[in-house]
Amino acid sequence: MKTYYFDLQDGVAVRDQKGLELVSGGAAIEHSKRLAKLIRDKRQPDRKDLNIVVLDENGREIHREAVYPAAT
Repeated sequence: MKTYYFDLQDGVAVRDQKGLELVSGGAAIEHSKRLAKLIRDKRQPDRKDLNIVVLDENGREIHREAVYPAAT
């Protein structure tokens, strides 16, 4: 298991200090999608540029999930 970190970012990052142990980067990406949906369901889109940035245990960004994706 590896530790992944889920930072909130909208220009200024709010760092995840604890992280979460998951089996793979794919599992971490799926977790970021669930987090984004939870935030979307609970908050008005006042921070439209809000992202969840997934970092691996070495600090490398592996994914960026928009909380309020642009309408297509």
